[in-house]
Amino acid sequence: MHKPLDKIFNFLYPLFRDWGMSRNFASYTSLVFNIAIMVALAYAIYYLAKFVLVTLTAVFAQRTKTKFDDYLVHNKTTKYTAYLIPFFFIYKAVPIILDKYDYWEGLFGKIVGVYIVLITLWIIRTIFNSLRDYLKQKPEYSDKPIDSFVQVIMIVLWIFGVALIISTLFGIKKGELLTILGTLSAIIILIFRDTILGFVSSVQVAINDMVRIGDWITMDKFGADGDVIEINLTTVKVRNFDNTITTIPTYALSSDSFQNWRGMQKSDGRRIKRHVLIKSSSIRFLHNEDLNQMKKVQLISSYIETRQAEIEKYNALHGVDKSLALNGRNMTNLGLFRKYIMQYLVTHPGLNKDMHIMCRQLQSSAHGVPLEIYAFSSDKRWANYEYIMADIFDHIMASVIYFDLEIFELPSQIGPLD
Repeated sequence: MHKPLDKIFNFLYPLFRDWGMSRNFASYTSLVFNIAIMVALAYAIYYLAKFVLVTLTAVFAQRTKTKFDDYLVHNKTTKYTAYLIPFFFIYKAVPIILDKYDYWEGLFGKIVGVYIVLITLWIIRTIFNSLRDYLKQKPEYSDKPIDSFVQVIMIVLWIFGVALIISTLFGIKKGELLTILGTLSAIIILIFRDTILGFVSSVQVAINDMVRIGDWITMDKFGADGDVIEINLTTVKVRNFDNTITTIPTYALSSDSFQNWRGMQKSDGRRIKRHVLIKSSSIRFLHNEDLNQMKKVQLISSYIETRQAEIEKYNALHGVDKSLALNGRNMTNLGLFRKYIMQYLVTHPGLNKDMHIMCRQLQSSAHGVPLEIYAFSSDKRWANYEYIMADIFDHIMASVIYFDLEIFELPSQIGPLD
């Protein structure tokens, strides 16, 4: 390549000398003209390369089935490649133009070399960005932390690029430069502490499948409760249900506790686990008159008849004195209410009958006797889930009066006016 360039840039000096110019004036004049010619040729090469590369890539992208080349066009890979070509031309032309100007040749050569390294790194970055965008639209990779891996690769490449730039600017041998970087490793680790921690955490998250893009996570420490929309080297972005964005350090996923709702979303139902407090003083034994009245409740009428017959048979067999309700076996209004709620849950259309359904009594407290509903809604969508749960507890709270029970409430504390 040097011979054609020699013909382009070395014909002016003899020409100016033939015109009678002094040696110095002819030299500087030819230098100015040569620089102008080099810049003009560099611009021409750039526009030609840009036209050819962009046009060919666009045509190729339209004719292929893969979308990877479309992402290359979108990330302007060919545009930045077009920047690189004229600088290679300048890199070759500078030693010829500044042949007799050693200082300026070295200076401009270094500047052009640094620019070539930077443009090369930028082109590599656009290629990896295109690969990232391409993999994200693949279902099998859509929930993987691809951003983290791309960022790690780019950090490594930038480290090598900076080392190459320093080596070029100051004439340091690459071996000596690596020795210096090794000595400064403690400072480097301190500067890139979050990045290193994020990288380790990203690997742990990916290997252990702790979090995927699209997962619903709850992390009270950071006020996060929503869907993961991005996982990169240093941060995890969560879109909360009020459409705010919470940013969590990636390493916090491996060092702190958080709740991932993916298991619920993939299961056959969403759990309902809530209780009402029954006032303990309202719990009592049921007499025959009460039971006859309760038989009007269709869900438990057959149960009452069967259970009542069993109890009467047992009491008669053991000669129980029923003048006192405490003696023998009896039904209570709370036990019958619990059976009614169980039958109500079994027939409720919003619950998954193939999963656990329970109405259980918990340890009593100063606030009463907790009666807990443990079941799974068949519809896992948040709004529908809340509707099903509210519908169940609306019915429970409206039903207690028919069993002569009361729901515990703290009394209003209204003192006398001062």
